[in-house]
Amino acid sequence: MNEGEQAPSLTVKASDGVETDLRSPGQPLVLYFYPKDDTSGCTREAQDFTALASEFAKARVRIVGVSRDPMTKHQKFIDKYGLSVALASDEDGRVSDAFGTWVEKSMYGRKYMGMERATFLISGDGRVLGAWRKVKVPGHAAEVLAAARELVTA
Repeated sequence: MNEGEQAPSLTVKASDGVETDLRSPGQPLVLYFYPKDDTSGCTREAQDFTALASEFAKARVRIVGVSRDPMTKHQKFIDKYGLSVALASDEDGRVSDAFGTWVEKSMYGRKYMGMERATFLISGDGRVLGAWRKVKVPGHAAEVLAAARELVTA
């Protein structure tokens, strides 16, 4: 999935109970993919998006984090850290496959499949306005907010 492309026709149901059709979400959407609940980088990223949630709301942009963890694990993660961002489960892998975020990784010479940390800014009519791949967590949420303010109001 790249900038300018139409988001796939998939629906995600997030922890806040809202179902979103990615092809036409109705309002701008930040869809961020992360490897696993309750790990250091993923926790920091969720906390950073939570810290800026009111600013995203002022820009009328919804935030949804996606991993392959089940919804029960998402809820424990939300409760443990007081997260205000919605999280969606992609247990069957359809969403991460469509966005190309389920990739081969390597650690200590061992290859395995895992979630690439990536973020997509999607317009209300489902067009990908921004795509960030191989995300480094520090400063990322603020970078996405700046892009959302610029691209969504353009």
